[in-house]
Amino acid sequence: MDENQYRTLIRSIGISSGLIPTSIQQDRVNSFNVLEQFKHYNKVVPKKSQGQQPNDLVNAMRVAKSCLDLLSAGSHQLDNVNLTTPTKLYALSGIAEFVRTRYYVEYIQESDRTSLRASILAAARNILLGSNTASSTNPHLAAASAEQAILGSKIASLLSNMIVNDFPQRWMNLYGDVFLPGETGLWSLDAKVCMKALSYVVEDCTDSEFNAKISTSRRNDVLIGLNEISSQLLPQMFALLSDQYSTLSSCRERMGQMIEFLATQNRTIHQMTTDEQNEYNSVNSKYQAAVCLLSQCLATCERFCAYMPLDWMVCVASKTIVTPTHDFVSAYLHMLRDKEKSIHINSAACLDALSLRKLEKEAWLKFMTSLPNAIAEANNEHMKQGNNNPSMSEEDMLVEQLSFHRALSKLLSQILSSHIQYLTTDKEIMKGTGEKVQSLGTFLQLMTEMVGHPSGHLCAEQINIWTTLLRDPQISKKQWMMPFLPRVLVAYIDHMVRIRWEDIYEGTHKFSAIVEESWDGKEEYESWLCNIRSKGSLLLRLIAKTDPEQAASILNTRVQNVLTNHGNGQPGDNLNPQTKGLTQLSYANIQFEGLQQPLDNILNGLPAWSLQAETGSNNGYPVDLKRAKIRTSVRSSLSQLANSLISWIPTDAWLRHRRAAMLENLKYVWKYDATTLPQGVDSLLSYLNARNEWESPINCNEPERLSGEVIGLRKKSGLCLVSVAKYIPDLLVPGLEQLCGKAKELLSSNDLIPPNRMHLYEFLSVVATAVEDPLLRSNFVADVLSSSLNDLENDDVKVALNSPDGLIDFLGITEAKRNPASVTDPSNVKRVTHNYCQFYSALNQLLSVGKRCHEAAKKRPNCGIPLQHLQDKSLNQQNFPDEGPVSIRDLAVDDPFIPLWVRILPVLLRTLDVTLGMWHPRFQAALLGNSIQRYAYAISDDEVYISNAQNNAAGGVFGVGGTAGSVVNGWDRRDLNLVPRWSGWLNELRNTCFQLLGLLTNQRVLFAPELASSFAHLVSVVANPDHLKTMEHRHMTQYWKQFLEVLFWSCPSTLYNSHMAPIIRPVFEHMQQRLDWSWAPILESGSASNLDLVLTSRNCECVVEMTSRGDNEWLKSYYARGGLFVGDLDQVKGESVLEKVRVEITRSYCDVIQSALALKGDWALALANQAKQEQAIKKNDPSKLNCGPKTRLNDDLGVPLNADGTPRNINQASLEARQLLRINGLCHFLLLEDEVIAGTLVLTSIQCLSYPDAFTCRRCTRICHRILETVAWAERYANLIGHQLFLPAVRAIVTEPKWMVGMEWDMIGVVRDIYCRLVLGQYLLPGGQGPGLQQVPDVNNKSCFEQTKCVAKPLFGGGILCTASQFPQQVLAGLPGVNSKSINELNERLTRKRSAKDQKDALRDFMQVAAEQLKLTEEGSNGSIHGRAISEESVLNQKIRDASMPVMPEKLHTYKQFLKGEGKKISETENVLGSSRLDNLFE
Repeated sequence: MDENQYRTLIRSIGISSGLIPTSIQQDRVNSFNVLEQFKHYNKVVPKKSQGQQPNDLVNAMRVAKSCLDLLSAGSHQLDNVNLTTPTKLYALSGIAEFVRTRYYVEYIQESDRTSLRASILAAARNILLGSNTASSTNPHLAAASAEQAILGSKIASLLSNMIVNDFPQRWMNLYGDVFLPGETGLWSLDAKVCMKALSYVVEDCTDSEFNAKISTSRRNDVLIGLNEISSQLLPQMFALLSDQYSTLSSCRERMGQMIEFLATQNRTIHQMTTDEQNEYNSVNSKYQAAVCLLSQCLATCERFCAYMPLDWMVCVASKTIVTPTHDFVSAYLHMLRDKEKSIHINSAACLDALSLRKLEKEAWLKFMTSLPNAIAEANNEHMKQGNNNPSMSEEDMLVEQLSFHRALSKLLSQILSSHIQYLTTDKEIMKGTGEKVQSLGTFLQLMTEMVGHPSGHLCAEQINIWTTLLRDPQISKKQWMMPFLPRVLVAYIDHMVRIRWEDIYEGTHKFSAIVEESWDGKEEYESWLCNIRSKGSLLLRLIAKTDPEQAASILNTRVQNVLTNHGNGQPGDNLNPQTKGLTQLSYANIQFEGLQQPLDNILNGLPAWSLQAETGSNNGYPVDLKRAKIRTSVRSSLSQLANSLISWIPTDAWLRHRRAAMLENLKYVWKYDATTLPQGVDSLLSYLNARNEWESPINCNEPERLSGEVIGLRKKSGLCLVSVAKYIPDLLVPGLEQLCGKAKELLSSNDLIPPNRMHLYEFLSVVATAVEDPLLRSNFVADVLSSSLNDLENDDVKVALNSPDGLIDFLGITEAKRNPASVTDPSNVKRVTHNYCQFYSALNQLLSVGKRCHEAAKKRPNCGIPLQHLQDKSLNQQNFPDEGPVSIRDLAVDDPFIPLWVRILPVLLRTLDVTLGMWHPRFQAALLGNSIQRYAYAISDDEVYISNAQNNAAGGVFGVGGTAGSVVNGWDRRDLNLVPRWSGWLNELRNTCFQLLGLLTNQRVLFAPELASSFAHLVSVVANPDHLKTMEHRHMTQYWKQFLEVLFWSCPSTLYNSHMAPIIRPVFEHMQQRLDWSWAPILESGSASNLDLVLTSRNCECVVEMTSRGDNEWLKSYYARGGLFVGDLDQVKGESVLEKVRVEITRSYCDVIQSALALKGDWALALANQAKQEQAIKKNDPSKLNCGPKTRLNDDLGVPLNADGTPRNINQASLEARQLLRINGLCHFLLLEDEVIAGTLVLTSIQCLSYPDAFTCRRCTRICHRILETVAWAERYANLIGHQLFLPAVRAIVTEPKWMVGMEWDMIGVVRDIYCRLVLGQYLLPGGQGPGLQQVPDVNNKSCFEQTKCVAKPLFGGGILCTASQFPQQVLAGLPGVNSKSINELNERLTRKRSAKDQKDALRDFMQVAAEQLKLTEEGSNGSIHGRAISEESVLNQKIRDASMPVMPEKLHTYKQFLKGEGKKISETENVLGSSRLDNLFE
């Protein structure tokens, strides 16, 4: 590089760094190009093992040499501008890029590599020495230190790259070159840079995030090398810590003496003489240098503590390479007392990293014993330093130490949580005696003191460990735990009360400074509060369970205090200026709100024995006096608490709202003491018609408009009533007559809001299910719902349900054409709205009560199974009396709602028929042509909001950025306008009808003999081809989820042909066509854009003529747009809605088919339970029946649990026996009994594999496995599976579309399953799992195999095709680059290695060849959704990807490995020849 090139380069560096100012943009562009061109060379280098030589090695070496020259130069200046630092940074970046390439790793000579490394170290040494000198003499000390830090960090990064590349094989003298102290005692390089480089190396070689950067072998070699030099490095690091801390202490003491001397002469540091100032600056420089070096050394030690062998940091007996004088743990504990530059926090971080490791018990005991004393000493030292500063208050000291205290709280928690096993396995601790218990008590006392810190972060750090301790059945019973629980409980109750952030801004809160330091703002605090409340709920329940006496006492005291201090709204702040009532920000409201969750959690957590009344007998066993005393105390506290809440009669709306919530929590008390239950229920009922607490308007004729607070109170009270009824329905039965009278009185009033009507119906239905007499239950439910049934049978409804025209007129749509102003006429809007609400509310009330009755029936001892008196006690029978038609009378024994279906079903079918009929082409053409009526087919604002994934925090649909008024421009459903209400009404009506159909099926009334005459009519409605064709995608999604899925589960196995086939046969045929035409535009165009498909009010009239024809052309267009009409919505949002409904219907189809094939849902749980039972029998371990999944901790020990961890019902075995019967029967029925159903099901599943939606495709792979397990043995399926299913699966793997990234192994699993069963004579475990289980081939014909024993049991693996099919091999032969030889090799490999991994790898390697050949014929990847995934994402290219720092060709041999090998040789020799030692002479 000549002088001109040098000046051009330096000038470009100056301009790019901003040190040489320029206002011309082109100068900056040119400078950037110069810098890039200077260090440009080809950095993508082939492996040396591939035999190719790089073409750019000389250029790469030139760049490295030039950068090294720039780095070695003393300084760089241009036109009196010092450019040394940016130039050296640029040179370091160029060298670092070269070191990371294969040129450095593989191609340059070892001598050149050694020389380059030495030159880099020499230059770095000179730079760091010059920087240290400059920073010590430079008057601009801060700027010099900043430049030094930047250069040091860059050098450390370069040094770490060199270490990772070369050490230890090629850089054996790393310790001597970098870390060895010289004669002056200084390290070969700057110690701070060395520490930082070590941190980088350790992190790169241990953190999993760098797996792709560094090969595993290289990482292991580096770590082994570091372990070899650790005996030299660690004592030096400890000496560095010791020396620098001594320097820090002596310098601090010297500066303190100087300041004291000045104080005796009434001078300050600003009044020092020149000599005094120089001396003070010199000491201060040493002090600051020691602080910086200590901080960096601790940061490196933290990496060692977290990732390197424990014996590097912890001295345990003789198992350490560190001598006892190098006790890092003691050093960390000692440095907790030093606050300078967060040294105490860094020391705590080192201890925390060690606490997360698996410490030996002795080391753990040392931690637990030493920490409290060390923390106490540190706290005393910090207090002493704070007292020396008169301007610092106690709160200021807490603020200053907040980060340190939080780190300590986390450290204390981690030490226990990571080593909880030492508590439970130590006999001394479990006995509760001895020094260990005292040490543990001191440790827990320190933890509880920190929990009471004003900042909630400290208690949040400990919440997991307290929960863990209390969940352990051994620890929670120990007496040494009890003294700490009250303080912990009080602390968490305190922190669950919301802090009013306005008080923090104004500084009026008691701990404003601490709170402001703890959280960045209100949003962060609210997020933390939600988290602590969520986690704290379990902790409070566990405390109540462990120490019920203290928990009940503390809770009662807290409630009494809040009632006394705030029961009347005191202090009456933040009032509503209009009503003078409390608001959400009022202090009293906040206090009661914060008390609700602790009240609920503690009452829910109290054990049953502490709440039950004394019975006077104990079944012959002696009375537990201790428990009796606790029981008396608990019941007394809770009785006082309940009476206080009952007698508290607030008038403010918000206080009444809080009282309603607290009354709901009393249900846990009422279960055992119902003394105050009637008053509590009366209070909640009275709140359902609560009024505004202020005066009514002057005009009494004008209806009173309820405030938002009162509406919220009414809704909350209704929910509380339902909650109480669900928990203790049997206790409400004695007062059923009075409750019914009050409920009817409320229902007859016009003042009740619709949600409360639903709450009352649900409340009464829940209570009714607790009535023992079936006839009384049924009569009561019929009486409650009589008004709803009458509403469905009035004349207006009958007229509306005569035809779709009647429904259109009923909703005011017809009138809109004759008189457009009618849609906004107040009287017309109110009339139509009232009529609709009366009709819809009746249906919805029936649905709500029906669901509640059915849920109660399933919870009965017989699980809702009818005809239990006819059941055989044996569960192994295959024919059950109830697996067929069951009369309504028998069904009504468990479910009182069932007799009402005789009146409900005709209205339901008419409603569904006319509602779906509105979408027939004749009506669509008529209404879409009118500018107002067309909005009856529009989507709702809520659907737009959901499809665009808005943020609910902004206020939802009607909030900021919401979608209200986007479909009907400028109008939403809250306005006095019918048009935006139509879409929501029709959605509600259709959804309710589908749910009622599902309820009809789930309650098995659909299969009752009494409804046999109505079944044909039902089929003509629910399976009407015209209805199916004209449903929108969103309608069809609801149809599948709410009706068909329930039909699959509920239909008895003996009625599949008579009751299921007539419904699902036309539906399956229709779905194949619908999904095909829906995805056709996407598959044909290769784009996910739907802009040209969306139907809006702007292009609506264009489709009217085609709609009127109703032919296939219209259906293709209709399905392509999902049947949607998006009104005035913009194209972009309309496109997102269309995309959502398209993928939703496809996913819903797959989900329902999965449920039908027992791949998810309740049937999948039944199979999991069966497998769990078989495992328990096989291992002869009944305890496994009482265990849930490992990911779920179960409190109910000894209770039989399902596979998902939920408790089992008494009669659940009978229920599962029927489920298993239906699982096998339905699978056989769907795939082997009806050709139309089976064919369309399989073909539709095959289609779904090609749709660009990973969710759908992944679920279809599971469906395909179940299909194979069921029908692979059938010859008639050979072509369908071996060609039509195998071809798209192979195509998806070979073409590697982007949308399939992440699920390639699932698709390879399908290919493997097909190929093994149809070609190789192997069958797999269910789901394509496990190895290929080879069947015996025929002696005379190797392509014929013996059938499996489980051919008729798909749930056990299914069967195979006995005669090998050629279809799969023909598909593979059609791939590019594949011939018969490669197919034979594949067959041989799949037969020889049959494990799942080996077979999948074989198929992956086979298809990778075809994919590479196919790439050569492609024009290139495009931006479409079908574009090929890049090689980094591709599963097929996993084996050819390589780490950026590859494996080193030299093999690592360490001295320890040599000694180990020699010892092994000696041992082997002794075993063969006998030992030559004298002690064997006389043996």
